This record gives sequence, C-alpha cells and structure tokens, in this order.
Amino acid sequence: MMRSIDIIRLAREQLSEITSLPVDTVSRCTKEEDGWIVEIELIEMRRIPNSCDLLGTYQLRLDADGNLMSYQRTNRYQRSSVEQK
Repeated sequence: MMRSIDIIRLAREQLSEITSLPVDTVSRCTKEEDGWIVEIELIEMRRIPNSCDLLGTYQLRLDADGNLMSYQRTNRYQRSSVEQK
C-alpha cells in the first residue's frame, strides 16, 4: 500500500515532467476507493515581483499504485489574489 507522501512525490514528478512547469505547492491529497486525488499548484508564468506570478491549480487522479490516470487545470490565478469562498 502506498503512503500519501509517496503518492505526492509521484504526482509532483509526473506533472512536472508532463508540463515542464515548476511546482509551487501541493494543496490536497485525498485517498479514494480506487486511488488518489492530488491537487498541485504550478507556476505558469513568473513575474516581478513574484506576488504577480500566475499560478495554476491542477487536479490529478492516480491509481492505487501511483500511476497517473488523468489531470486537468481547475483554476488559474495571480499569486497575490485572495480566493473568495
């Protein structure tokens, strides 16, 4: 059985390889019946100052062994923006 830390490492590696974008942070890791959901923030465009960087939130679905099944960008925002819930 894979540990969440192993799944996060695999998710980061696979998404970075696919997109060639640097990872900013992992914002979610959830175990489901048939695998895992991981959300990762990527730096899509660096700006000066870095508070103006454009970030994208990507949701990844991995199987129980850590193989990437699907991914999609679910949000894009400026680092300094405040999310309203």
